[in-house]
Amino acid sequence: MPVPCSLLLARIRLGLAAGALLATASGAQAQDVFFSQPFATRLHTNPAFTGLLDDYSVTLSFRNQFPTLAGSFVSTQAAADVRLDRPGQHHALGVLFNQDRTGSVGYTRLEAGALYAYHTRLTQKLALSGGMRANYGRQRVGYDNFVFGDQILEDGTVAGPSAESLDFQPVNYLSLGTGAVLYSEQGWLSLAGQHLNQPSLGFQRQSQLPMLLSLSGGYKFFIVKPSTGLATREVSVTPVASYSRQGGSQRTETGMYVTAAPVTLGAIYRNIFSPSNVGSQHLLAVVAGIQAGDLRLGYSYDVGLSQLSSDLGGAHELTLAFRAFDRLENAHRRLKKRVYPTAPCPAF
Repeated sequence: MPVPCSLLLARIRLGLAAGALLATASGAQAQDVFFSQPFATRLHTNPAFTGLLDDYSVTLSFRNQFPTLAGSFVSTQAAADVRLDRPGQHHALGVLFNQDRTGSVGYTRLEAGALYAYHTRLTQKLALSGGMRANYGRQRVGYDNFVFGDQILEDGTVAGPSAESLDFQPVNYLSLGTGAVLYSEQGWLSLAGQHLNQPSLGFQRQSQLPMLLSLSGGYKFFIVKPSTGLATREVSVTPVASYSRQGGSQRTETGMYVTAAPVTLGAIYRNIFSPSNVGSQHLLAVVAGIQAGDLRLGYSYDVGLSQLSSDLGGAHELTLAFRAFDRLENAHRRLKKRVYPTAPCPAF
């Protein structure tokens, strides 16, 4: 159904305000979407996570942000990675597909990326992974659902095409990123940079996708530590923290995960600062995940703690992962001292 012009303008204003929180796209700065389950969507977070947690994995993610806003922002993602056993388990490959779209404003961004990571052991207990990512992206704004003033007749009916100049053609771009993860069996530190070449997006007021820099880390305290064989029982507490900056926007996060296998529960406090008049926004992400064999299912909900974020209705996020890890082979590698430390990120 077409959107009346007055209602459309109101939605656009609210959508631009939401963009500061959403970190997808606004009229001033195009931004990347962020996920509330960064370890389930780890290839999006840092290409150095490619092949780091499993022999191979496939992950599907869905995020519906601000569902009470007409034309809510929806992101879907599919990712896969594999660690090559030879030579020396040093190499890993991955692919990442991501789509961000809105309803009434007709914005769509589609990205397809290839990832590579190299793993090396620095000491017996400390390892380093370095990764690279190359993305092909396509961004467009559609006007099929818009109604402009010159299309509305005196009796209120809509007729004919608009005389407005709708000249935003789809834009194709290449984006490059890199990152590194330093880790042991209990702690990790991640540093990543995305859109290092700051590709052009073709808009009149904003021509570049700003560089995204992120730093994150955590430490896992084991109450019950899983053995190196078939036993998988784990009870642990993992505090985490992160900081990211893109354009003029900054985001800080602090939180904690509690794992009592096969269940993981977490709570993340997020503070988002934007240079716009929206101001700082505060959210709490509640995360729950469960493992059943090689399958992992995760769900999170973002609760707005500030007025605007609360009015927009939070966000729902769902992830489903198939992760394969040969524990018997891993134990055999340990005996021969050919294995890296197990990264302790609380992924599920």
